[in-house]
Amino acid sequence: MKIQNVLISGGGTGGHIHPALAIADEIARRNPSVNIRFVGAIGRMEMEKVPAAGYEIEGLWITGIERKLLSLKNLSFIFKLIYSLMKSGRLLRKYKPEIVIGVGGFASGPLLYRASKKGIPTLIQEQNSFPGITNRILSSKVDKICAGFPGLERWFPKERIIETGNPLRDSVLKLSSTEHTPTNNEASSHFKLSSEKPIVFIMGGSLGALSLNEAVKNLLKYYSTLANSEDRVLPYSIIWQCGSRFFDENSNWLNEFKNDYKDIAKDVKCLGFIDRMDLAYAASDLIASRAGAMSISELALVAKPTILIPSPHVSEDHQTKNAISLVDRGGAILIKDDEVGLQLREKLEELLFDEDSREKMSVALKSAARPNASIEIVDEIEKLLGK
Repeated sequence: MKIQNVLISGGGTGGHIHPALAIADEIARRNPSVNIRFVGAIGRMEMEKVPAAGYEIEGLWITGIERKLLSLKNLSFIFKLIYSLMKSGRLLRKYKPEIVIGVGGFASGPLLYRASKKGIPTLIQEQNSFPGITNRILSSKVDKICAGFPGLERWFPKERIIETGNPLRDSVLKLSSTEHTPTNNEASSHFKLSSEKPIVFIMGGSLGALSLNEAVKNLLKYYSTLANSEDRVLPYSIIWQCGSRFFDENSNWLNEFKNDYKDIAKDVKCLGFIDRMDLAYAASDLIASRAGAMSISELALVAKPTILIPSPHVSEDHQTKNAISLVDRGGAILIKDDEVGLQLREKLEELLFDEDSREKMSVALKSAARPNASIEIVDEIEKLLGK
């Protein structure tokens, strides 16, 4: 018997949205006639990204609680929560889902709470080594918890946890198959870069990272100050994903830099958000990245030598915990956020000119990959529904 109706809720960042879409795609692959609808938070990224992926989405008027409890924004939270709980009830009556799935983010809270109260089967997918507050609240109410990392028993009921890894988008999964992997020349051409030089992919996540952006500028400035004009060129090319909110500032900076140092700037591609991550991964010889849960999962699969710079602006320093899962295997090097401005160029160049270390890192990364996470999660959904 096939699954007919599913609601998936959550979002806020790409780290929540991409797993949700990967789960939806696997459900749809097994159940071609299924009706899958998403529920997100009005004004957040999912309200654009989900329809772009071909799924319908409903919006809730919901936000999180500010850390400063006396913030004026918190005064409206109770009204938004009541409204979202009421609308969630209406959505459950309207769509009659067989299961409700949460992936973290504000919007998943009201919907999964109401679903659990109605006795509708519920499942959450937690991407991080340190769970978000919404999933921590829901953990005692849902039927199943699919974990991206081990060691979540501290926050979740042990008997409900299944360690599956994090579900990855299909375009990235294909990179693990030589049949579907773009050639380095095809991928570099997409970014208008030459494949004759090594390519470094520097990514700060969907929102960008100020410290990484400054580190890239410092790197480019270093080459511009070399005394010998023949040395004032990059020995590698850079795909610089600076984040949508920082794009105007950094693309303008690069254009001004290009006026004086064209030979350096021509090897740098500055982008706000990258839709074709598969091509960015395929083009790169080395990657420097934040240590978000989904980035960690994708980097393990892609198996390109990696430098991780955990964000210090996250709860319980969970990006450092994410990063250590790869560093301890020998698959990555860690640089602290407050040191990346000075160390990034040095660490990049050490790795680029150390082929033996890069090969060892690639092998270690492959051992951490979980390419079947989406399959395992949908297996758990089917068990839950007795399908």
